[in-house]
Amino acid sequence: MKTRRIGTVEVSSIGLGGMPMSIEGRPDEARSVATIHAALDAGVTFIDTADAYHLLATDVGHNESLIAKALASHSGGSEVLVATKGGHLRPGDGSWTLNGSPEYIKRACEQSLRRLGVESIGLYQFHRPDPKVPYEESVGALRELLDEGKIQQAGISNATPERIRAADEILGGRLVSVQNQFSPAFRSSEPELDLCTELGIAFLPWSPFGGIKNAAGLGSSYAAFNRVAEAHGVSPQRVCLAWMLAKSPVVVPIPGSSRPETITDSVGAADLALTPAEVAELDAA
Repeated sequence: MKTRRIGTVEVSSIGLGGMPMSIEGRPDEARSVATIHAALDAGVTFIDTADAYHLLATDVGHNESLIAKALASHSGGSEVLVATKGGHLRPGDGSWTLNGSPEYIKRACEQSLRRLGVESIGLYQFHRPDPKVPYEESVGALRELLDEGKIQQAGISNATPERIRAADEILGGRLVSVQNQFSPAFRSSEPELDLCTELGIAFLPWSPFGGIKNAAGLGSSYAAFNRVAEAHGVSPQRVCLAWMLAKSPVVVPIPGSSRPETITDSVGAADLALTPAEVAELDAA
């Protein structure tokens, strides 16, 4: 597996997004554990989760606990960087709410530490800005957690270029990652990607398959991604991830998966070399 860096940590160039294993439509635990183990077997050393990845108000942190269990039962689990997030909530009725208060973020981090079974979280991210709380106060909580050693590295999610610069300043130059939505169908985070490239901050695209035909043949698809996929004899999803990797050395995609075969296919993107002409075609799609 080829690698990239998130702050001081070298990780697999393709990560695993844990959300599909814990929200609506989630599989049984055995299949989820098998999916995580398949990722580890394929060389994945970076997994992204959040305390809000759950269904009911009574199973907050479901995905964190699931990942901790899967890692503990695999020989390669200790080599994985687990990134989690706080500040986004699910009351249990299918909605998403926000709480960016420093008190809540620090309390959420403590609970994530417990669920993950660690003394310090490898990468902790502020999940989404809360319009009711000044951004500097929310990110200030990450600074305190860093200084206290409860988290080893800090990141932000769903951020604008202005907030990326502000967060890095608040953290004293210690911002290591930005997780924004980015896909063939959602490219408005290009400015954030460019800024992360300039600053050497890891850019973690969430929901990277937007606009790509899925395995069940549902949803929209871009003809260019299908053409390139056919030329290489691979899936459009693999081409999508390879395209992202080709855009910048700071990109570390985190495709969500709930089946062993889909994460195994995604990992193949690390070794898929697209030509400059193909990348340009996909950029223009």
